[in-house]
Amino acid sequence: MHSYDADAKGPLEGVRVLDMSRLVAGNMTTHVLADYGADVIKIERPGNGDDLRNWRCEDTDIYWKVYARNKRSFAVDIKSEEGKRDLLDLIDTAQVLVENFLPGTLEKWGMGPEELHCRNPNLIILRVSGWGQTGPYKNRPGFGTLVEAMSGWAYLNGHPDKPPTLPPLAMADMVAGLYGVSAILTALRAVEVGHKGGQVIDLSLFEPILSIISSEALKYQLTGVPTERAGNQSSHTAPRNVYICDDGGYVAMSGSMQSMAMKILETIGRPELKDDPRFATNDARVENRDELDEIIGAFIKQRSQAENLELFEAAGVTVGPVCSIADLMTHPYVLEREVLVDLPDEDVGKVPMHNIVPRMSGTPGVFKRPAPRLGEHNEEIADELDKRRSKSSGSKG
Repeated sequence: MHSYDADAKGPLEGVRVLDMSRLVAGNMTTHVLADYGADVIKIERPGNGDDLRNWRCEDTDIYWKVYARNKRSFAVDIKSEEGKRDLLDLIDTAQVLVENFLPGTLEKWGMGPEELHCRNPNLIILRVSGWGQTGPYKNRPGFGTLVEAMSGWAYLNGHPDKPPTLPPLAMADMVAGLYGVSAILTALRAVEVGHKGGQVIDLSLFEPILSIISSEALKYQLTGVPTERAGNQSSHTAPRNVYICDDGGYVAMSGSMQSMAMKILETIGRPELKDDPRFATNDARVENRDELDEIIGAFIKQRSQAENLELFEAAGVTVGPVCSIADLMTHPYVLEREVLVDLPDEDVGKVPMHNIVPRMSGTPGVFKRPAPRLGEHNEEIADELDKRRSKSSGSKG
């Protein structure tokens, strides 16, 4: 089991991030920053805290325990005079502020970017919302589900004879969160090289998820036809699918390069198909992908998952098993590379979670502390503020 080291220092040591966000996107952004040593202070509502704490299983806040690691919790009523004073004093010490309120909320509280930049000119403000800070949808609630539906993602996802399929996780939020990380690091670099003052990062949930399928816009312009659902097939390459094995297991296979597609045809004992006009080129294979899948699927169905993997891997074919999380917990790749790590936890003994991503040889990330209990660091942070105020009063005197 791995352990936490409160004294560990990552490459973002000295960067303070105030996280006023709730649920997934903002937490994903600050999760990555915290993994690399940033001092992430979660600003939470007394009594309730971040709504992510309510995503539970077996009475355990499973999302919070994973995505709030390495952070500190400061429970404060920012609508009270004392709470607002504490928050503003913390903002004076921070390099980054993350929030995901409806656009205009900070302004209503007298804490819009203009006011905050008067206090802290280099402050980087990441504003996460469903639809962005401008435009006709700016005041609409923007949960990831709505964004995944409207962005075109759900329309593409699923089988042709079934309804559009939403991802079984907070995909739009996670993708936006990773965009938030790159934006913050870019803005920090701008300040470092002399850019005058901080800036506001306007991050919607909609635009990041659209960005990963935006080639569909050009395809539609060229064809006049939107791409329809194709199950596990691809509209761009073939063969590409999930195939059932004799024992009920599944293997995934991709022949996205011409040489790989030819190798697959050789491996299934059908080398003559390499010259068949239906399968000789990628365009032809895509056009005839159902027929090609029927041929490949019949071959794979005669063997177990293990037998198929051994056969195709020996031939150098890009093939892999379809794994459940139960499979991954004991998979040799996951174990030997430590893709998942166990970290100690007061409630459940240990928490398996993903390792720090990505892995950096010279400036690796760190495990400093487990996900905090609500308000766990109130006294610690209050002491820091008191010391700063005393120092400031002394210098004025």
